[in-house]
Amino acid sequence: MRLLATLLLSVSLQGAYRLPPVKPIQVAHVAQAPSRKGGRWYFADNGHAVYCFGPVRVLPQPEGGLQRVATFCQGDRNVVPLRD
Repeated sequence: MRLLATLLLSVSLQGAYRLPPVKPIQVAHVAQAPSRKGGRWYFADNGHAVYCFGPVRVLPQPEGGLQRVATFCQGDRNVVPLRD
């Protein structure tokens, strides 16, 4: 009889301590930071469009000519040669 009471008590206590099911973590979509104002799209010498914040400069080339470049562009390039 004592064994039966212990068994029933252990079963009833085990059910009382159940943890609620874990809810999946919802990942909020990270919005891109707004771009700086004052930028402009340019057509790069390699055929791609680039968005730059700085002024367009004319730089001398080693061959003796001049090259128009856009400055402070998005990405890892500070100076991008432009297609005329």
